[in-house]
Amino acid sequence: MAILVGKDTKVICQGMTGRTASYHIERAMAYGTNVVGGVRPGKGGTRHLDAPIFDSVSDAVAGTGADASIIFVPPPSAAEAMIEAIEAEVPVVVCVTERVPVLDMVRVRDALEGSKTHLVGPNSQGVLTPQACKLGVMATVHERPGSIGIISRSATLTSEIVAQTSAAGLGQSTTVGIGGDPVHGIGFVECLKLFMDDPETAGVILIGEIGGADEEMAAGYLSSVKAPKPVVALVAGRHAPPERRMGHAGTLTLFGRADANQKIKTLRAAGVHIAPNPHDVAGAMRQSLE
Repeated sequence: MAILVGKDTKVICQGMTGRTASYHIERAMAYGTNVVGGVRPGKGGTRHLDAPIFDSVSDAVAGTGADASIIFVPPPSAAEAMIEAIEAEVPVVVCVTERVPVLDMVRVRDALEGSKTHLVGPNSQGVLTPQACKLGVMATVHERPGSIGIISRSATLTSEIVAQTSAAGLGQSTTVGIGGDPVHGIGFVECLKLFMDDPETAGVILIGEIGGADEEMAAGYLSSVKAPKPVVALVAGRHAPPERRMGHAGTLTLFGRADANQKIKTLRAAGVHIAPNPHDVAGAMRQSLE
């Protein structure tokens, strides 16, 4: 099994006829992802990459039975695309767009309240269930089906940890990139709950970084429940200068808050096994499983 997406997931792409979307969707199709259509206002009734194009998400869902959408829409229009998918009750929506305005994401978060949608992103590499469904822009060189769930704020570190867990013979059940923006869709806590309920996930790896509060919220959740599976965490940014944003919009610490060392301390107190360096993560997970 897996979480969020699998071999039977029916995917549509919002903004499918654009150059970037065409590049990644063609590769997703070659990987085996079941792409059933696309959305581009004004081009409904045409075809692209041998898939039907619709004028709206609701039309695409009605015409294909889609239960997932990936969004390749420029930042000024990305929020409207996400809200359209939410209103169409698409169960899983992945937004890879970077630099979506924060106030736009506040509107998206309001639309998510009480909805049936799991939003991943924006600024996300996506969701990957090995050899079943690629809903994003991640590489598919080192991934292998297995029993480790990965939740990450960093695309680069995800690639490293995927390669490590595959080399260690552990593989991955699903990899989720929650995105590097300060306001986003699902976070560590929601993903942890899904992985804890997945019978084929044996352990979970969290890849965090400075800024935001996802790591602290994950620690709070794990402190409140008796987790049935081991959790290993890597928190990047221990040597980052304070009061300076490092890469992602969400990686900003102010006045000593949300720094890596405090996050590590909080997670360790919640029973999470801490990997001191990126190259130690797979080893720490194997040790935790044993």
